[in-house]
Amino acid sequence: MLAGITRYASGISRVVAFVCAALALAGLAWVVSFATEQVGIRFGHAITGFMQSTIGNLPEFFVVLFALAAGERTIAETAILGAILSNALLVLGIVIVVGARRAHDGVMRFSPRLPNDTATLLLLSTFIIVLIGLANAARDPASKHTTTISIVGAAAILIVYCAWTVQYLRSAEVPPGRSADVPPGRSADVPPERSAGVPPGRSADVPPGELERPKLAPAASVALLALAGTASAFVSDWFVNALEPTIHALHITEVFAGLVIVAIAGNAAESVTGIVMAAKGRSELAISIVKNAVAQIAAFLYPVLVLVSLLTVTTLTFALAPVYIGALFGTAVIVWQITGDGEATLFEGAALIATFVILATVAAFE
Repeated sequence: MLAGITRYASGISRVVAFVCAALALAGLAWVVSFATEQVGIRFGHAITGFMQSTIGNLPEFFVVLFALAAGERTIAETAILGAILSNALLVLGIVIVVGARRAHDGVMRFSPRLPNDTATLLLLSTFIIVLIGLANAARDPASKHTTTISIVGAAAILIVYCAWTVQYLRSAEVPPGRSADVPPGRSADVPPERSAGVPPGRSADVPPGELERPKLAPAASVALLALAGTASAFVSDWFVNALEPTIHALHITEVFAGLVIVAIAGNAAESVTGIVMAAKGRSELAISIVKNAVAQIAAFLYPVLVLVSLLTVTTLTFALAPVYIGALFGTAVIVWQITGDGEATLFEGAALIATFVILATVAAFE
């Protein structure tokens, strides 16, 4: 409510309006995250992580969409790029640091399948970005058709993402007669909790005293999701409206605003939930939330926005500045190297955070 008042009231500083809108956006992201967790809590970490990432990306989608509608191409491009990089570097780094400190031996462990799948999707999106970047640098004939190449590439990436999603969610389905807490290959007659020395009735991924049970009825959770999703559209409009005056008032670059400020505010849901789950020792769910966010933004949200932008005053493509093409490719490689084996330590998490700090520093001078 306060964000709405500062948006339309006269005589109020645009910086104040921006701060209120950012806080409201982060608050809505938390509400979306909480409601999604309540809906998906009984379906296991894979589906829950997917749902949280999907709904949690709504604020980011609207921020970029309204930026495109306002003709703010730089903000739109850096916001979507920043969403990928902040999740893959900053948020994942913090999650690993927290998870590694929570582990008794200092090593955070999780299934390597999702990290490897995410690396594949991220590299696929990076592939078309690198190709367009090389074509533009060489000024070859393909550089004159960036928009067409982006449209075809967006459609191709979306098909691949949909194929992966179906496969990923099917593999997460629980066959009849087996609990969601019993991994494939284990007998339902011998609970994994007992075989691992964990008391019956609790998942091995949930530490003592941390058994998660729904706090809301399914209908209430769905209603809360719909309300928060609708509200995020309005708040995103207020956020973008106050962004430009704030940039000039604080003397920060549009690139830094989009790559750091907008990205972090728009991804508050995944950030907070992933870190909290890591602190609780639920490493599989924490990694699922963050990795699903990276995969969805790179291989779903970005391509969708490329296609949707055809209906706005500003067309979004996969053409990026060379420095950010390098940052995206480097991020895909370092994330795959760190998480591809299903283990991560505090040192590796710190390396991811440091990488984002270096990137943000470069953005501050762009």
